Amino acid sequence: MNELPPDPPRLRAILAHLEQQLAENETVGIYLRLQRDAVQAAIAQADAPPPRKPRLPKGGANLGPVTQISVRPSFVVQQKRTPRGPEPAIIHAGDCSMIEGTPHRITEHDARVALTDPNIEPCGFCRPDSELGILDG
Repeated sequence: MNELPPDPPRLRAILAHLEQQLAENETVGIYLRLQRDAVQAAIAQADAPPPRKPRLPKGGANLGPVTQISVRPSFVVQQKRTPRGPEPAIIHAGDCSMIEGTPHRITEHDARVALTDPNIEPCGFCRPDSELGILDG
């Protein structure tokens, strides 16, 4: 870095500008980390061996009905771009009917972390913050 000015007013102005840049780019960093995690999860899923078909016991005996396993829905991050710039990102439950645009699936942990960012909002329809047990502060 070049030499800094010696007077406190200009140094304070430079510091304020740098802090503003850090704050504005923190949201971008969180979004990029979420995208990176989604890509890593997709790679892991693509690299995983295909699921094996269950084998029936000899003689083809019926073992009864298959039990439905309850699975928590995944979560989705939605970001809208407008002529005025991007709007705050919105976190949805994976089965929300209010998702617009191309959804980016994220894990429960990533949704919980994202909802702690003041620039990311929970969907008012599906309320993923309530599902995750995050209380309004």
